[in-house]
Amino acid sequence: MKLQYQLNIAFTTLLVVILSVTGITVYSLLLNLLIQDEQRQLEDKGELLVKVLTERFPNPNHIDQMNDVLKEQDLQLLVYDGLQHNLLFSSLPRPVVEGFNEQNYFQKNERNLWEFNKNKYVISRILIYPQNELELILLTPLTDLPIVQRDFITRLLIVFIVGAGIAALLSYFLTKKLVTPLSQLKRQLKKIEKRQFNNIEVVKASGEMKEVAKSVYDMARELEQYMTSQQTFFQNASHELKTPLMTIQGYAEGIRDDVFSDEERDKGYEVMVKEVSRLKKIINEMILLAKLDSEQSEYNPEYVRIGKVIEQVIDRTLPLATDHHVEIQSHIDQTIKLYIDEEKFMRALLNVVTNGIRYSQSIVNITVQKDKQVIRINIEDDGEGVPEHMLPYIFYRFVKGKHGDTGLGLAISRAIVQQSHGNITVQTSSTLGGAKFVLTFPSNEL
Repeated sequence: MKLQYQLNIAFTTLLVVILSVTGITVYSLLLNLLIQDEQRQLEDKGELLVKVLTERFPNPNHIDQMNDVLKEQDLQLLVYDGLQHNLLFSSLPRPVVEGFNEQNYFQKNERNLWEFNKNKYVISRILIYPQNELELILLTPLTDLPIVQRDFITRLLIVFIVGAGIAALLSYFLTKKLVTPLSQLKRQLKKIEKRQFNNIEVVKASGEMKEVAKSVYDMARELEQYMTSQQTFFQNASHELKTPLMTIQGYAEGIRDDVFSDEERDKGYEVMVKEVSRLKKIINEMILLAKLDSEQSEYNPEYVRIGKVIEQVIDRTLPLATDHHVEIQSHIDQTIKLYIDEEKFMRALLNVVTNGIRYSQSIVNITVQKDKQVIRINIEDDGEGVPEHMLPYIFYRFVKGKHGDTGLGLAISRAIVQQSHGNITVQTSSTLGGAKFVLTFPSNEL
C-alpha cells in the first residue's frame, strides 16, 4: 500500500477514535447533567412539601391525614418507613412499586437512578421525621432521555461525516506535501543509480525532508566527484606507469638488438634501473593510498609528543634541504601531544616538508600552535607558492608542479591526516611569501 493511503487511513482512524471518545464522554456528561437537574428540581419540591407536612402534622401519628394531603399532590411519590421497612404510601402503579421492591431499591439509599421495565426514574429521598426514619421519596421518569440520545447520536453522526471529510482533505494535502518530495527523491535516487549525475535536481521540501533532500544532492555530487577522480586517477596512473615502462622497453629492445654502443648500453642500464626504482616507488605509493582509502591499513594511535615527531622529520629531510641550500626552522611547544600513529603521521609530515623544500628558495618554517580546541601545525616556505588554478586540486592524485616527483605525496598526507581525525589545507597567505600548509587537529590530548 502506498504511503499516502497509509497516512490517510491513519489520520481518519485517529479522528474517528478521538470523536468516539469525545462522544462517549460528552454523552456521559449530558446524562449526568440531566439527572442532576431533575434531582435538584425534585429536592426543591420535596423540601417544600416536607415543610408543609411538618407544619401541619408535627408528629408521625397523623399518617392517615398526611396521606390525604399527599394524594392531592400532582407528584409521583412514596412514603417509606425505614424502621419497619414498610411502604406507607404510593402514588405509583402497583407493578412499578413491586418492581422497585424486588430490586431492593428502598433500602439502597445510595442509588439516585431507579429502573423498571426499561424506564428510568430520577429519585430524591428526604426525611420527614428523622427520628422515625420516615422518608418522602419523589420520582420523575427520564422521558426526555431517549430524545436526547437520538438527538445526540444524530449530531454525532453529522460531526463524524463532516470530520471524516475534513480529515480526508487535510490528510490529502498534508500527505501530498510529505509524499511528493519522497517521490521526487526516489526519482533522483534512480538517476544516481543510473549514474545520470548531470540530471540531478534539487528537491524542494521543508523541515527534516529538506535536510534529507540536501544530503541526497550532496551525496550525488560527492559520488560524481569520486567517480570523476577515480577515472582521472586511472588515466593518470596509466600514464605515469606507461612512461617508465616505455623507457625501459625502449632501452631493453635496443640492448637486445645491439643497436647501442658500449657507452650507450651502460647509460641504458642506468636509466632502466632509475626507471624501475621510480616505477616501484609509484606502485608502493599507490598501494599505500589504496590501503588508506579502504581503511585496511593498520592504524595504531597513541599520545605522541609532536615535537619529537617533527625533530625526526627535520633529521630525515636534512640531506635534501642541504642539497637545495634550504634552512629548516621550527618553533614548537615540546609539551603538546597528539593522538596519532607516529610512523604514518611522520610519513605525512615528511611529504609536506619535502614538498616545501623542493619549491623553497632558502627557508622552510615549521610552527605548532595550540588553543583550547585546536592544535595547528603550519609548514611554510618562501618559494613561488601554489598557483591559483591548482589550489582546488593540490591534494588530488598525480597532481604535481614543475618540481614534483610522483604526484602522490600530498594525497597520501591528506589521507593520513584525515585518518588521524585532522584536516589539511593549503593557503597562499604565507608570511614567507610562498605556500602555507596548515594541519589542524582537535585538542584532545591528555
